[in-house]
Amino acid sequence: MDSEAIQKAVGDILRAVGEDPSREGLATTPERVAELFSELYSGVGVDPVTVLREAKEVPAAESERGELVALRDISFVSLCEHHLLPFEGQASVVYEPGSSIVGLGTLVRVVEVTAKRPQLQERVGEMVARALVDSGVAKGALVLVSAVHGCVAHRGPKQRLTTVTVASAGSLSEDLRRHDALLLVGGEDWA
Repeated sequence: MDSEAIQKAVGDILRAVGEDPSREGLATTPERVAELFSELYSGVGVDPVTVLREAKEVPAAESERGELVALRDISFVSLCEHHLLPFEGQASVVYEPGSSIVGLGTLVRVVEVTAKRPQLQERVGEMVARALVDSGVAKGALVLVSAVHGCVAHRGPKQRLTTVTVASAGSLSEDLRRHDALLLVGGEDWA
C-alpha cells in the first residue's frame, strides 16, 4: 500500500471540498486515513484459498468430522466497491468436510480476508464458499451474509436496511443439502 499517495489524495479531496487540510483539526487526517486504509484494504491481493491451504489442519478421524460444520454470525466490515462506503454485517458459514477440517478461527480469517477489499456483498459469500470447496477443505459450502450498507443508509433511500444474500458451492448447492445448510445458519425463511 502506498501510504504517501493515499495521504496526498486525502489532502486533495479535502481541498476539493473547500477545506484546509493544514488546519488544526485536519492536519493529521491524511496520515490517519492512510493507516485506516491499510486495515480496511488488508485483504487486497490475498487469496482466501491460500489462507485455507496454509491453515493448520485440525486432526479428526472421518467419524469425528460431522456431516456439516457451521459457524454463525462472523462479524465483518467491507467497503462497497461503488461508493467506497462501509457495509457491515455477519456471515454464517456451513461446510461439508472434505478429507479434513479447519479451525473455526480459520473460517473467521477467510471471511475477514474476503471482506477487506472493495467488494460486493454477494461476492463475499461466493468467494468464501468457492474458497472452501476449491481448497479441498469442503465437499460443499454455503454462506449466508446479512449486512447494512453505508451507501443505502447515507444516500438514496437513507435507510438502515438489512440485505441478505446466500451463496453455495459443491454438494451444498444441491436442493436438499442446501435446505439443510440454510436451516443450520438460521435461514429458514429462505429455504
